[in-house]
Amino acid sequence: MTVKPQYYYKQSAVIPFVVEESCVKVFLITSRKNKHWIIPKGIVEKNLSPGASAAKEAFEEAGIKGQLMPEPIGSYTYEKWNGICNVEVFAMEVDEIFSDWEEKAFRSRTVVDIEKAVEMVFPEELRAIMMNFNSTKESKP
Repeated sequence: MTVKPQYYYKQSAVIPFVVEESCVKVFLITSRKNKHWIIPKGIVEKNLSPGASAAKEAFEEAGIKGQLMPEPIGSYTYEKWNGICNVEVFAMEVDEIFSDWEEKAFRSRTVVDIEKAVEMVFPEELRAIMMNFNSTKESKP
């Protein structure tokens, strides 16, 4: 397998959410290959911060925009390209939803209660980050 440049292994992701009637709901998308439910994620682009890169992925992969929380809410690792990818996870409150977007032909999008999202999402390491995020959102008025 081809070795990738080191920057491929620095990635960022976003948990896109809305709050409806005190319930946190999360936007999930399907992965391109295996059709697992995931959150928007990608390589941190050289000219962007991890957060800005994650927000760009949300727009390209899920057709959504919103207010990004400035600090990451967690991180996880996974194996790909014969190496370990390090993913910083940000939260983004969604305020724009587009009916057409760049990767619509490759991915499905759904919105579910965060408890259901935790059951659906891949990889498993992301579940703890989502549960922790939910507990911080529930504790706020």
